[in-house]
Amino acid sequence: MSEERSLNFIEEIVEDDLATGKNGNRVLTRFPPEPNGYLHIGHAKSICLNFGLAKKYNGLTNLRFDDTNPVKEDVEYVDSIKEDVKWLGFDWANELYASDYFDQLYAFAVELIKAGLAYVDDSTAEEIAAQKGTPTEPGTPNQYRSRSVEENLQLFADMKDGKYPDGAKVLRAKVDLASPNMHLRDPLMYRIKHAHHHRTGDKWCIYPMYDFAHGQSDAIEEITHSICTLEFVPHRPLYEWFIEKLEIFPSKQYEFARLNLNYTVMSKRKLLQLVTEKFVDGWDDPRMPTISGLRRRGYTPASIREFCERIGVAKRENMIDVGLLEFCIREDLNKTAWRRMAVLDPVKLILDNYPEGETEVMHGENNPEVEGGDGGRDIPFGRELWIEREDFMENPPKKFFRLGIGMMVRLKNAYIIKGESIVKDADGNIIEIHCSYLPESKSGNDTSGINVKGTIHWVSVEHAKTAEVRLYDRLFQVEDPSNEDGDFKDYINPNSLQILPTVYMEPDLVNAELGKPVQFMRKGYFTVDKTSTADKLVFNRTVTLKDGWVKK
Repeated sequence: MSEERSLNFIEEIVEDDLATGKNGNRVLTRFPPEPNGYLHIGHAKSICLNFGLAKKYNGLTNLRFDDTNPVKEDVEYVDSIKEDVKWLGFDWANELYASDYFDQLYAFAVELIKAGLAYVDDSTAEEIAAQKGTPTEPGTPNQYRSRSVEENLQLFADMKDGKYPDGAKVLRAKVDLASPNMHLRDPLMYRIKHAHHHRTGDKWCIYPMYDFAHGQSDAIEEITHSICTLEFVPHRPLYEWFIEKLEIFPSKQYEFARLNLNYTVMSKRKLLQLVTEKFVDGWDDPRMPTISGLRRRGYTPASIREFCERIGVAKRENMIDVGLLEFCIREDLNKTAWRRMAVLDPVKLILDNYPEGETEVMHGENNPEVEGGDGGRDIPFGRELWIEREDFMENPPKKFFRLGIGMMVRLKNAYIIKGESIVKDADGNIIEIHCSYLPESKSGNDTSGINVKGTIHWVSVEHAKTAEVRLYDRLFQVEDPSNEDGDFKDYINPNSLQILPTVYMEPDLVNAELGKPVQFMRKGYFTVDKTSTADKLVFNRTVTLKDGWVKK
């Protein structure tokens, strides 16, 4: 955004810290995704915040994978996350993993046991939940809470050595069973999980819980500003408790409102359901809010960064209109996308007075927004053309400024034409529109003296190339599918994907490149799909030219 904006509350904190010389005038942030799924637009906000903050204040950002749950994690997700961060335009100072610190975290746990601040508990998950009490009633200690330091050290070592099955024992911090904050009621630090880890293999069969791994990883890396979303506010006292008791680097946690976007879901669990139950074509389906889905749909890094800038950083949750995201991509593509003509719903138009067998070459701009022009392209023109079916009406209403019998319209970059007659099939459908053209009305050299109100696009029948075009719309029919009654999948928009198997387009579009946007004139912005081949071109609609969504 060009206009000056005020500082957000996290920038104010950073500036205060720098003014007082805190952390040696360093700014080191981190982006800590769990590699159990693909990143979505909500993560993009966190990426832009963490990396953007460090960049603004000459700091650095670590990319740290929170790989403490081997059952759900995969190298595929690690690779996709790295690709997404780079695609958004950011570089990390260090690529790190919570698993890098497993030995150190184990040593920290031993330290807490020795200090009498952690114990091994044999209770079941259900018993522990019951013993924790309720928000209005304190928890109750069990017999394991009073185990000796020596017994706890031995049992914890035995847990590490694989002597117990999954779920047999856990390590808990001894904090405060009467705390009004449920997270402080002797939280779990380690659980037994005999599972192969994507990096450490079978070395470990105990794994740290998020609350124990996260703050300590921040401290080991000496992160100055640990930024996370609002649901972690109640976790902060525990974050600080571990750091205080271990006497390690005092990283500080700050929370901001996560991104809630209407007409979609952001839960990784729900997104995974959409993928595994085949409601969408994988994590990068162009209807998904994943970064890879947005990329495949034709969104640009600049448009997503601008969107994150516009929504800002707040302390309160709110719902953001997806229309703002669409506005940002339209603004970006208007400046960069080449203009081309493609006819999505074709009907044949014949210029009866145009010489048979003759071909002309018309000239069109690539992008009129580029100052001084950008060379443009040649467009073949002939006697027979494809036009959009909606651009002709047999009985047009008063303010219809396109084509009808006796009505004139300009063909983009070509001539003024007049509707003369139509041919219908046995079912009454128009299959041919016959017109006359004004030879003296050629674009750029018009001496006809006639002004027409409408301009329509076209493609030469003889020279047209074909493509499959996929028209994408919002995945859900309701603004907040997660808050509706019943299953969120019941609210999927049945018209979220429309496939047009044969679209006619000007021949230059065979040179369209993956990742290079194009505007189909009057129809929207499109991009080549990853499945496109020389033999079968496939285009995805990124966004319409205008916001055409009507609330049902």
